[in-house]
Amino acid sequence: MKKSYKRKRGPVRAKKVTYDGIKFASGLEVYMYKALKEARIVAEYEPTSYTLLNGFDYEGICFEKQANGKGEYKDRGCKKILPIKYKPDFVGRDFIIECKGRANESFPLRWKLFKSWIAQHSPGIALFKPQNQKDCDETIKQIELMRKNLRTNAKKKQTSL
Repeated sequence: MKKSYKRKRGPVRAKKVTYDGIKFASGLEVYMYKALKEARIVAEYEPTSYTLLNGFDYEGICFEKQANGKGEYKDRGCKKILPIKYKPDFVGRDFIIECKGRANESFPLRWKLFKSWIAQHSPGIALFKPQNQKDCDETIKQIELMRKNLRTNAKKKQTSL
């Protein structure tokens, strides 16, 4: 009997899950949402999109094929270049969480750009990138510890005044 092989069909796609009326992009995001809720840590799900690089008009000469690698090799200059945007999964008052089980090939570059944007515009924000449920649990512990330390430092400042 001939053995049948399954043909690979592109990148891994996470299963979309609806919970509490919110449509999450993956089960890991649902797990993080439940963990935040249980710990009573306030965070919004995908509330805002950050523009990491503004769009611009390219006026020069640029020889290339179409973006998908097909077509003729010709001048494709004088185009509007779209901005690079990033929308993290959870945003709290002092932290941002990006749940990423399996990253696609463009994610590492986008993540570096986002970290650069945060360093320049919001240096007090803590970033977390859990990749599994254990990491999500550790993220909750780190946020609680971070907030406890902030409260302790604030009390020390008040008593010293």
